[in-house]
Amino acid sequence: DEPVGATQAVSTPAQNHLIERLPERDRTRLLASCEPVVLTLSDVLCEAGTPARHVYFPVDSFISLVARVEEHPGLEVGMVGREGMVGSHLVLGVVTSPVRALVQGAGASWRIGVAPFKRELAQSVALQHLLDRYVYVLMAQTVASAGCLRFHLIGPRLARWLLMSQDRAHDDTFHVTHEFLALMLGVRRVGVTEAAGELQRRGLISYHR
Repeated sequence: DEPVGATQAVSTPAQNHLIERLPERDRTRLLASCEPVVLTLSDVLCEAGTPARHVYFPVDSFISLVARVEEHPGLEVGMVGREGMVGSHLVLGVVTSPVRALVQGAGASWRIGVAPFKRELAQSVALQHLLDRYVYVLMAQTVASAGCLRFHLIGPRLARWLLMSQDRAHDDTFHVTHEFLALMLGVRRVGVTEAAGELQRRGLISYHR
């Protein structure tokens, strides 16, 4: 099924940083194969273990990459905003996604089908090189997430998550629930409540229902 928000057209005055870095000719050709869409909160763009149908280049939306572990609900292992793309496994020639892509911040995005994306990748050396480097960035982000998960307490992990979200939201204010944070961090909701309360008491954040 199509993501709920992905069929709505939207004006995209801002740009995705990967697309911005392409030479003009390559950028123009890629955008000609893309369509602007609106992603809504909690849209699922792809599921782990299933073939991808589209590639997304967020503009002012951002997406959590969630690993599913047996019977557990999931754990965030990466985050994609304007700096990146959803569907990087296709750059490596892999059809199925290793993660679930869940919209965490609503907003605009460019979307392109898998077949035209592969054609663009084959035609543009600049696009291939750029996305190869981005795959490395995602790998580095996953390594940092793994280290943080193993060695940091909930407070620092929550602070890191909030800073990453703020960076991709391009705003100091964004909507998120304790339940969602607990899911992303792989902890109990009460732990998130205690950690958020401590950050607020220290004057680092402000939040309310």
